[in-house]
Amino acid sequence: MFKRVLIANRGEIALRILRACHEMNIEVVCVYSEADKDAAYVQMADRAICIGPAAARDSYLKSDRIIAAAEVANADAIHPGYGFLAENAVFADKCRGSNVEFIGPTAEAMSKLGDKATALEVARAAKVPTIPGSEGALENPREAVLVAKKLGYPIMLKASAGGGGRGMRIARNAKELEEQFAQAQVESQAAFNDNRIYLERYLEHPRHVEIQVLADQHGHVVHLYERDCSIQRRYQKLIEEAPSPGLDTRTRADLCKAAVRLAKASGYSSAGTVEFLVEGKRSFYFIEANTRIQVEHPVTEMITGVDLIKAQIRVAAGEQLPFTQRDIKCNGAAIECRINAEDPERGFMPSAGTIETFRPPGGFGVRVDSHAYDGYRISPNYDSMIAKLIVFQKTREDAIDTMLRSLREFEISPNKTTIPLHRRILSMDAFRNGEVDTGFIPRHLDNVG
Repeated sequence: MFKRVLIANRGEIALRILRACHEMNIEVVCVYSEADKDAAYVQMADRAICIGPAAARDSYLKSDRIIAAAEVANADAIHPGYGFLAENAVFADKCRGSNVEFIGPTAEAMSKLGDKATALEVARAAKVPTIPGSEGALENPREAVLVAKKLGYPIMLKASAGGGGRGMRIARNAKELEEQFAQAQVESQAAFNDNRIYLERYLEHPRHVEIQVLADQHGHVVHLYERDCSIQRRYQKLIEEAPSPGLDTRTRADLCKAAVRLAKASGYSSAGTVEFLVEGKRSFYFIEANTRIQVEHPVTEMITGVDLIKAQIRVAAGEQLPFTQRDIKCNGAAIECRINAEDPERGFMPSAGTIETFRPPGGFGVRVDSHAYDGYRISPNYDSMIAKLIVFQKTREDAIDTMLRSLREFEISPNKTTIPLHRRILSMDAFRNGEVDTGFIPRHLDNVG
């Protein structure tokens, strides 16, 4: 097992990893930007090293500085968390080339699944259902129009190296496709330094369901059931839950088997997520894989009792999975709300600045993952998520009631947050009845763009 791990991230995930490491008697090295010098995890780390100014491009995205910090601190491994360099195959290779283990999959597996166009090829070879689309990335709008003519409209444009909704566009005719293609290329180039775009037939109102997988370096792969991430705004997830409402036993089993096939076909090891769109009651299609820990991993931990961060670390250290598929059971229901420092009433305008009061909820079945505290300053340089509120109960109905109570208790001031929006959503009959899909927000909340 590793003696010392460097955390190449910030915010709540840095604190989450630090706690898991300390429980495993592993020393922690935190890197931080000048803006995060007062962060709780920096104070709690066994050693902390500043790697640059506030801007992520000058700190958390500087792979050479991070690896140099690991070498100076004599770290055995680097945990990338999510975002930043977490899915960067070149960074993973650089770490291992410097005799520092990367807590994640191999660069080869990451390349296969991290690039959406390549991942689709792997999925098709593994007989995992995919949405009809282009066979690979397309060069220009003219080529895209020819492909779209065969597929039929509406069409979804996607960035091959994309994530978080960036580089995604919908076109309902050839004219729109030509216009959107150039815009998608520009956005993808700016976000990922990669302008490759591919096409898929657009599904109007599917459910977004993802399967958590876990694999070791000895060929063992298991799934930990599914999460439903259908409640989204502009492809950004707001609420996640497990298990997914509305999935029957057969479809759930087929989804989980497909995810395991994909992981095995790519030679995957570590924690990862295979994402699908579910259309109707039986049809489902692979859309992408995330070769890292997910923001929403706590809901899976709650229904399975598996600590995914600790599992990641053990797998990276070469240990075998301590359980088989038969050992993993799905119990109860869990829901997560992402608490962002944004104002839903003003177009989700970021609400940076100092938090004067941070009073999280508590009680049976309530978990709060957050790095915030009274006096914490929310920086405008990073993602606006300041907390994840997770609840677990025996039934989905009870979990909704606990979440609503917890949201009422959660006080963050004077900053604006998404808490009022979450309360609105969970109070709706449609949500309580499990009538969720990716069109839920525009269909039920006209003023939430």
